[in-house]
Amino acid sequence: MGRGNKIETKASYQAVMAKIDGLMAKGSGHVSAEELEEIRRLALSAQEYEKNVYVVDAPSTLSGMIEMRMYEMRLRQVDLARKLRVSPAKLSLILNGKQKPDVDFLKAVHTELNVDANFILEHA
Repeated sequence: MGRGNKIETKASYQAVMAKIDGLMAKGSGHVSAEELEEIRRLALSAQEYEKNVYVVDAPSTLSGMIEMRMYEMRLRQVDLARKLRVSPAKLSLILNGKQKPDVDFLKAVHTELNVDANFILEHA
């Protein structure tokens, strides 16, 4: 795995994931305390590798940001519409670029979805 616990190659990452899978396949009742610690250590190394390799660009549109927040909050579109105090039809029109968002909608996006006001001003 390169230096220490750091994963530096895709092959090392795949080997670590295979090791984790093998240990977890034993079942929680059959894994020793040392193996649990090894799973934790390997998982942290894999997570660090993934953060550096699998970079997701931030949304560059208001609708993209709203959709990302909807995904993060695990909301269906109808639930998001309720949260933003608009009809599902209006939300759909706004997300598809067929209707401009009004001030009340933008305020709700800011307060309910915690979207930065500067981002809203730049992309609305």
